[in-house]
Amino acid sequence: MNRKASFQAVVSNLAIATALLIAPLTSYATEQGEQRREARDIKQDARQKARETKAECKAGDEKSRAECRQDKRETKQDARKEGQDIKY
Repeated sequence: MNRKASFQAVVSNLAIATALLIAPLTSYATEQGEQRREARDIKQDARQKARETKAECKAGDEKSRAECRQDKRETKQDARKEGQDIKY
C-alpha cells in the first residue's frame, strides 16, 4: 500500500513539473504566431499598395515601365524589411 501511494506521489509531481515547463512554451508560441500574423498583414497590405503605386505610375506617364516596376519592387522590399523587423 505504501508503494502505491509513493508511486502516485511521484506521478503527480511529474505531471505538475511537466505542466509548469509546458506553460511558458505555449505562451511563447502564441507570441510568435502573433508576430508572424502581424508581419504577414504588413506584407499583404504592401502588395496592394505596390499595385496601386504601379497603376498610378503607369497612368501618370511620367516614368517608364521599368521605373514603375522598380517603384513597385521598392515598396514591396520596404514592407518585407518591416515584416522581418517585427518577426526577428
